[in-house]
Amino acid sequence: MTPTSARYPLRGEIWWTHFPTDPTDKSRRPVVVVSVDGRNCHPRSNTVLVIPLSTSIHNSRPADLLLRAGETGLREDSVAQADNICTVKRAELAEPVQGHRPLTDTQICRLAGLVRLAMGCVE
Repeated sequence: MTPTSARYPLRGEIWWTHFPTDPTDKSRRPVVVVSVDGRNCHPRSNTVLVIPLSTSIHNSRPADLLLRAGETGLREDSVAQADNICTVKRAELAEPVQGHRPLTDTQICRLAGLVRLAMGCVE
């Protein structure tokens, strides 16, 4: 997102970013924004909470949420890796994935449950 852009990421949207821990030759990856819009759009907030997406669905882990291409509008099925939840600078996000469909509140809350699972907070 450029500093002059008025477009803020919204909860459930899929955007592109590059993580500092990624190899330098790795291209940007899609992430789903999971923080609330009050934080995402607040002028003094410069970060958002995201969960990375991966097309490596054959390596699915317990804290992964399967997202079918038809649900998201992405070209391939993917998993949201709830155990990799992280904060990224809003300025590091590139425009949302074109033609995608945002995740629903139900899917976001399911991801929150998977984050709890990844933390060992199982009731």
